[in-house]
Parts: sequence; structure tokens; C-alpha cells
Amino acid sequence: MNKRIPALALCLSLLLSGCVSLSGSSYTVVEPHTEQPVLGEDSSTVKASTYSELVNGVLFFVTQGMEEGVIQLTDYNGDVEEDLNRACLEVAKDDPLGAYAVDFIKNDYTTILTTYEATITISYKRTLDQISSLVNITGTSAIREEAAQALSSFKTELALRVGYFTGDADTVKEQVRQAYYDTPAAALGMPECTVTLYPETGTQRIVEILLDYPQESAALKRQSQELQEKAETILSPIRYQIETRRLDLLMEALPGAVKVSAQGGATAWDALVGKGANHEGLALAFQLLCDGLRLESDIVEGTFQGEPRFFNQVVRNGATVWVDLSRSTNRTYTAAQMTEMGYQWEGQEA
Repeated sequence: MNKRIPALALCLSLLLSGCVSLSGSSYTVVEPHTEQPVLGEDSSTVKASTYSELVNGVLFFVTQGMEEGVIQLTDYNGDVEEDLNRACLEVAKDDPLGAYAVDFIKNDYTTILTTYEATITISYKRTLDQISSLVNITGTSAIREEAAQALSSFKTELALRVGYFTGDADTVKEQVRQAYYDTPAAALGMPECTVTLYPETGTQRIVEILLDYPQESAALKRQSQELQEKAETILSPIRYQIETRRLDLLMEALPGAVKVSAQGGATAWDALVGKGANHEGLALAFQLLCDGLRLESDIVEGTFQGEPRFFNQVVRNGATVWVDLSRSTNRTYTAAQMTEMGYQWEGQEA
């Protein structure tokens, strides 16, 4: 599980060192401006003698959430005014954290003998909580796991600092959609998903995901609790049976446990608690129950006689079988039988 950043000081160390813990292991993200700035008399003052150190100094202030800081430039050979403007713009527009968190950066400087003293003023468009809540991950595919955690608790906002980002906003939306089906206990209506990337290009990005659910969070949490309690009622007589018998026992219990309705809802709650579910809700319900028994199973999106259809595949004693509760609540099928009936899915053998 990826660790959240508990404070801005930790945020700084992650951003500048480039090292993050992920599932108990480490990876390194190669980023520009990774050197630790040299501090002056206090943390609001840094020293710089090169353009790279100047940019690091401005970025340091941003990672600390500081509204004002001072950079002392000594033995600086560049054009101070031009480089200050360029460094502030680079941090605000090109750095992922700056693009995400900063509204604008201003600078002013004075000359003291051979030393320049630049005052950096920063205005933010994010709160300190939002900055400190950034989650560091590597790879676009890791978004799915983080999105699943957010969906499970019905969070409305998720911001990820992604190393080696590939794809676009639509790629992220698809990851969120897949995560929805990974969390059947919380899949109580697909939320509307808005994705913004900071900056617009680059392999180091902050991905902001805003989720608008069909109901209020409190209502969704109540439904999720009801659903899980109902699932536990079904599973408790089965859970401690011999592992090789659990799927068969579950199939025997399903006719009296699930409610089928072609025009019903599309959630597991509709199938187990409500008035009935369609093929999507039934597939989510079956997946929830399989998860509770630790059966190896997946929701499958395919077609039935040319029409979109959700169903399931599950492993029984080493062999994969298929289940479509909207067709039968107590039968499993082989791949050949599914094909003969008119089902199609990705990865289906010819």
C-alpha cells in the first residue's frame, strides 16, 4: 500500500530525494532539481550560486508551503533578474507540484555588495492539507489501486504524484472505471470522474481525480454496510468449509440469496438487499461473495448475443468456469458452453 505524506516536511524529503516506499519496497524517480538546497540562518532562507540551485530554492519554498522566502545568491554569474523570473515561471508551470499547487510566484531582489538577496512571494491555489495529502506512486497502472482505495471510502478527491506517467486523462478515467469493479462492496453507482493533469505534458505528473457520486457519502456508507452484513449472512455457513467445496456451497446458496430483475439496479446492493439487480449488479454481487470466500474470480465485461453483458469467471479446483447469475443462479458453465450460447469476451479462445 502506498503511504500518504503526513506533513509538508515529509513531502519535501520525498520530492527532493526522489525515493518513495511502495508496498514495502523502494523505487527511485529521476526528477530535475533534486539537490537539497543549502539553508541560510533559518529555513526561510536558502543559498544559491547557480541557476539549478536557484530553481531548487524556489521549489523548496513550495514544498514547505511557504508564502515568502529569501534566496541569497553569491558568486552568481548569470543575469539575476532574468534568471529569477525564469526560475519562478519554471517552478509554477513546469514542475508538477508547482503546476498543481501554485497560483503565482513573484520575486524582488536587492544587492548587498557582491551578494544578491531575492525575496520570493508565493500565492497558492491549494490548501496545506491538499499538498500534504499527495500520494506518490510510480507508473500509470498504479492509479487503479489508489482509485480503488478512494472509491472504497467514497472520497471525492484524490491527488497522485505519478512517476513515469504515460497516457492521458482518458487513460486515468479508465483506471478509475476498472477500480470501481474491483470494489463491489462500494460499487453503488459509478461516480462521474473529472481528471486534470499537472503539468499538461511530461513523464512526472500530478493527477487530480474528482469523484461525483450519485448519492451523498453518508447514504452510500449505510448501503455498503447493509450490503456487507447481508453478504456475511450468506458466507458465514460456508467460510469454514473445505476450500474445494466452497464454490459449490455458494452456488447452492445463491437461489435463495440473490434477487434477479432484468430491469433492476446495477449494484450488488440491489441484488442482495434491494428489489433485484440486472446482469451488472448480479456480477458485482457474485464477485463480492467470491472475495469473501477468497475464491479466485473476476468480473468479465463481454457480450451476449451481441448485447453488452457482465458475468463472472471463477476457478474451481484449478479449472476456470463461468457464471452468469442473470441466466441461472445455481449453474456454472465451461468456456465452450458459454461460446455456444452466444457469449463473447476478451481473451476468449477461438
